[in-house]
Amino acid sequence: MVDVLLLVPARDEPRFAHSWGPLFERLAAPLRAKGLTVAAQPWTDPIETAQARLVMPSLAWGYHGRQPEWFAKLDAWETAAIAMVNPPSVLRWNATKTYLVELAGKGAPVVPTHAHDALTIEAVDAAFDAFGVEEVVVKPQVSAGSHETIRVKRGGSLEGGPTGPALIQPFLPAVGEEGELSLFFFDGQFSHAVAKVAVDGDFRVQPQFGGRVSEIAPEPEALRAAAMVLEAAGPPLTYARVDLIRGLDHTPQLMELEVIEPDLFLEHAHDKGAAFAAAVMRAMG
Repeated sequence: MVDVLLLVPARDEPRFAHSWGPLFERLAAPLRAKGLTVAAQPWTDPIETAQARLVMPSLAWGYHGRQPEWFAKLDAWETAAIAMVNPPSVLRWNATKTYLVELAGKGAPVVPTHAHDALTIEAVDAAFDAFGVEEVVVKPQVSAGSHETIRVKRGGSLEGGPTGPALIQPFLPAVGEEGELSLFFFDGQFSHAVAKVAVDGDFRVQPQFGGRVSEIAPEPEALRAAAMVLEAAGPPLTYARVDLIRGLDHTPQLMELEVIEPDLFLEHAHDKGAAFAAAVMRAMG
């Protein structure tokens, strides 16, 4: 039995076949420094209860493209009482981005969000008026890595956008200015933060799209906003990434709460992941 089993991309996902290894090592290093044994397994493979003390889906890339299989796995892991961080119920909740609407309803500062079962021109037109903007961002309710995410201006095309259930949000100019702020929490305690800024003319802050990442000390208002988000989300999570962006009212607002497979950017943590490893050890009991 290994101490920690990290779930990685499926064997038949050629997009990720050669890219998950370095991130696996980055996550495994602080765990091994605590004396833990760490192994990798595709998330699509069966998991036995005696296989690992703890299972983490931290590199389960590609799940958003295999939604029925992902949700079936979550059901199976929950039924089998597989020890996981974060729990399957939380992973299920976080996989569908309508949680943004739920958190906003609980008073958390969230980017204004409309959820629709299907994307239509009528829904987009209504969002322009409701948000008071001339440009919106449309994305799937289950997505990762800006998949099927597009910017739309009034009268613009929806080509390349979501083919299923969708979210509509105002386009926020801050994405290309100060960018998106990612704050990392372990067991509810703040660890470190990075700023992610899109390249000129783009709105995607991920490094694969040329986004620039730098370590940053968050302002008190950002820490307060993140604390409100985590409080609304429920009990402390072993690991969580809170993505904030300055909204149209110039206050920090939640863009995404990622508790499934976020890049934790441990290379920017002053303790190089010691707090992360300690939280994982506490999760093992």
